[in-house]
Amino acid sequence: MMADDITNRYPLHECVFDDDIRRLSGLLRQYDPAEKDVHGNTPLHLAVILGHKECVHLLLNHHAPVKTKNRQGWTPLSEALSYGDRQTIKCLLRKLKSQSKEMLESKRPELIEALSELVDLYLELKWDFQSWVPLVSRILPSDVCKIHKKGTSIRVDTTLIDFSDMRWQRGNISFIFNGSAKSRNALIVLDNDQRVFQRVSYDQESESELEEEVDILMSSDILTATMSTKPIVFCRAQTGWIFREDRRESVGIFPADFYLVQGIIIESRKRREHLSDEDIQRNKAAVESLSKGEVLDGMSETVYRASLTPPPPCHITWQEYIMSDTVPSIGRQQICKENRKCFKATIAMSEDFPIQVADLLNVLEVITPMKHFAKLREFVELKLPPGFPVKLDIPVLPTISARVTFQDCQFRENIPTSLFRIPPDYKEDPYRFPDL
Repeated sequence: MMADDITNRYPLHECVFDDDIRRLSGLLRQYDPAEKDVHGNTPLHLAVILGHKECVHLLLNHHAPVKTKNRQGWTPLSEALSYGDRQTIKCLLRKLKSQSKEMLESKRPELIEALSELVDLYLELKWDFQSWVPLVSRILPSDVCKIHKKGTSIRVDTTLIDFSDMRWQRGNISFIFNGSAKSRNALIVLDNDQRVFQRVSYDQESESELEEEVDILMSSDILTATMSTKPIVFCRAQTGWIFREDRRESVGIFPADFYLVQGIIIESRKRREHLSDEDIQRNKAAVESLSKGEVLDGMSETVYRASLTPPPPCHITWQEYIMSDTVPSIGRQQICKENRKCFKATIAMSEDFPIQVADLLNVLEVITPMKHFAKLREFVELKLPPGFPVKLDIPVLPTISARVTFQDCQFRENIPTSLFRIPPDYKEDPYRFPDL
């Protein structure tokens, strides 16, 4: 491709690079703000990296995607954390939540139709979390999750709502999805110990909750992890020392064929150019406390973190950027650590399981606010061997994996409707689960 063709191929990116807000405004009617350039950056990536705030706001007003990753796995929000402007971070975080809600709403009619065609059932699965980091596995949680499905409604009972590298939330929790309800009441979370409920909505977060979330992001490593599955191979697991044969065992009441999963590569990257030495030491102490089994308290700071001093201005031209064979450094100098790990796993497939993989995917779609269920859905979407995955290992975080076992599945005709209602004595607490 000729040089002129490449430099003229991305007009939105060029406008952002040159901070030409007037021309950008006109071109947004013609071009897609989600398009990626030769380095995998969207116009929003560039606007954030270069600190062109007017371009950022204009692109967000034209629905530029906040969740899109570039070739290195970084989102515009990742780059905003590196740049360190607090208002930009908050703006992107708010937009990310709004776009997530819009995506869920767009899928809802199709999801409700699929649920209405699925028979009513009870599903039980167990989570066992493990890590290859010394001392961490012994304090990781496990959970038996119970799922009831009736009509277009789903109830999930769990003791683990979510977790990240350094903290998780436990409790007696129920998710209730009502397909027939209005969107505001479609997804409810119950805290059965405190007897309160929260509507899961991405636009009801208080300003203080959002500010606290920004503080956590600004004081933490920027992480990304990708699961490369292009070379993935499923090989029949063998058993026996002398006379080798295919491994076939029962998982619960379901006979299953066991496979070795080979070729999954977990690539993780960690950036910390935005952190002070004090931040790094505090985070290190938090990880050490966790490895000793100590419970971490929430953030105690009441004064919000200030924006960072902007990085030095970019001195390369648009032509130099777009024609470069490697990704040029145009923002704050990255401090990045990369890790590449081959993930070895086992999966048990049963052709006697009562439901199909497609049915499971529809159920999991409802509970994607819980990140570990989103990871399960991502893995099950792979082209699996024949049958249903009754037992499987999945990567959840760069250092943590989970073994998921489907212990039971029963068709049930008389599931009580009351399971899918908010108990009358529960009070609403819109901020009980700030991460949802």
